[in-house]
Amino acid sequence: MTLRLPPGAVVSEKELSLRLDIGRTPIREALQRLARERLVTILPRRGIVVSEVNVKSQLRLLEVRRELERLISRSAARRASTAERKRFRRIAHDFQRSAQANDDVAFMRTDREFNSLQSAAMRNEFAAGAMALMHGLSRRFWYIHYKQAADMPLTAKLHADIASAIADRDEARAAVATDRLLDVIEKFTRDSLNTDV
Repeated sequence: MTLRLPPGAVVSEKELSLRLDIGRTPIREALQRLARERLVTILPRRGIVVSEVNVKSQLRLLEVRRELERLISRSAARRASTAERKRFRRIAHDFQRSAQANDDVAFMRTDREFNSLQSAAMRNEFAAGAMALMHGLSRRFWYIHYKQAADMPLTAKLHADIASAIADRDEARAAVATDRLLDVIEKFTRDSLNTDV
């Protein structure tokens, strides 16, 4: 996600085991998961290649993500418990703070917590599983391009709008706020074509 292993890099289990100072079995298991999430490609007897980042693929991913995110936001607004709604309110506040401070690290931390809470609150393991795959790919794309093309404060505010709508149990507002966020993410993706990485 954070490009310590850049797209196109070739690595091996042995190299990663030495680099991370852990056994090869957990490395192998992690690589299998990353392969399922399309973050690496395993080439038998040749190594592991960190997947390239492709704008056209990202735009296709966003087509699916838009529909799924809308479902997740509406479902979370409908099904979240009282305790989860309180957490959504706090998360909305944290997003607003990260926007005001233009703090990308705080934003990413809050975004991860938000995604996890949304997945739990929606009470649909199938949508949550599909979204987990897309979040990893989207997060990596964002990390590569956000300094050149993203408006992080705006993105944080739009996330805060979704969290607030869910906290207020307002399904329609959650869906509209999700569409607004995905519009900005799609524009960011298209704008990244014009940046040098």
